[in-house]
Amino acid sequence: MARDIKLGWDVDSLNKAYRQGLMAASMNMARDRCPYRGEVVIAAWEAGWEDGREAQARKTAELDVIGRIA
Repeated sequence: MARDIKLGWDVDSLNKAYRQGLMAASMNMARDRCPYRGEVVIAAWEAGWEDGREAQARKTAELDVIGRIA
């Protein structure tokens, strides 16, 4: 597994940070509550958080459309 020793991250840790950011957004956690340090891992967490927010917005919009139809 490739790992940047001086930065302390690898692909698995970035994937984990992304998934945790995704989950944080789904639980309405604020973006500034990122538990990580280090620019690269924070960026992965924030990417997951942003994707989670977008997914929530799409889901809310779909539910609104369904509500108007019904």
